[in-house]
Amino acid sequence: MTISNPTPQRALRAHQDGRPTERAALTPEHQTMLAAHLTARDRWLARMLHEHRVLTSTQVTQLAFGVTRSANTRLRELYRWRIVDRFQPFRNAGTAPMHYVLDVAGAAVLAAEDGLPPSALGYRHDRAVEIAHSLQLAHTVAVNGVFTALVGIARHSGTPTTDGTSGAGARALTAWWSEARCGRYYGEHVRPDGYGRWRESDGAQTREVDFFLEYDFGTEPLTRVSAKLTDYHRLAQASGIITPVLFWFPTTMREDAAREAMTSTRAGASRTASPDAVPVATTASQLSPDHATTTGSVPDSPAGPRWLPLTATTTRTGPGRVRLARLAENWPPSHRAANGSSRVGAATLRASVDEGAVRGGLRPPTAMPPDPVDYDPRLAARAGR
Repeated sequence: MTISNPTPQRALRAHQDGRPTERAALTPEHQTMLAAHLTARDRWLARMLHEHRVLTSTQVTQLAFGVTRSANTRLRELYRWRIVDRFQPFRNAGTAPMHYVLDVAGAAVLAAEDGLPPSALGYRHDRAVEIAHSLQLAHTVAVNGVFTALVGIARHSGTPTTDGTSGAGARALTAWWSEARCGRYYGEHVRPDGYGRWRESDGAQTREVDFFLEYDFGTEPLTRVSAKLTDYHRLAQASGIITPVLFWFPTTMREDAAREAMTSTRAGASRTASPDAVPVATTASQLSPDHATTTGSVPDSPAGPRWLPLTATTTRTGPGRVRLARLAENWPPSHRAANGSSRVGAATLRASVDEGAVRGGLRPPTAMPPDPVDYDPRLAARAGR
């Protein structure tokens, strides 16, 4: 019996996408190729990765695609062009989704768009991918997940736009700041995990609520969690802007304990550092059926009736949880505008966003993705563009 020649090991390897080296990705030839292929959505996604550090494939789908297959196909192209890089964290059970960060070609594109030298971005590839080993990875992904879920909800309701001026039934996340951007402005007093502004319209009325997000993994002592109320009050005094704070806890048990601690902090606060001026609401990742909502159901989205104002009842059988957009109706009268929205000095905040385009170097991305007409030739043809 004859023995055939064995198959070389290299022939058994899976196909690898060809990617240029870091030096080749920054050449004029590669950048010229990118100019002919990158859509407005691609550029926006690269800007989001620069702002928020890391996004999973699931979050990218929520943000700009809606269909997993389409998202994965485009992400594969962006990976091959070195607009994005990717890694997959280890899990003891199951498989983690692919995680994406900004790559060298993407950073060069963003710098060129804003007329900046690449060094002005402060971007380094090794620093971008080091989050793969950071102890903050899970927390960063969880925080980003709250906001990407809101964008996903907004994209599938009505006809939202980047400024939230859409018609009946529409929703929009009109602002989303990262922890780093919040830290640049408010780090002297607080370091929230994110800042957002959510808008809902039912045709007859438009409600808007601004908020800082504090995402709790249950690792901090409750005394530290409750002390944040005093920090946010000092920020409100210093800035002249009252911005509600939303706390997201891992379990309802942790939420109940934290609410008790925060209530005690308010009761024992001094007049000079009283946290009463800052509205607070809480929720938990897993809401059980015995945590009733105003609709009698257990919500599965950040925009749903899952938020419980700190002044509301904490009993497990009593109603009180409301939708995100309706939280402003539960704030004290001094914190509500005439249309029921949160009164937080929106004009001052928008001015801060504009100033951030200068102080932060790179223009911050819009919270909502660009109009699909801008990057889908079929939709552009229908719109007559």
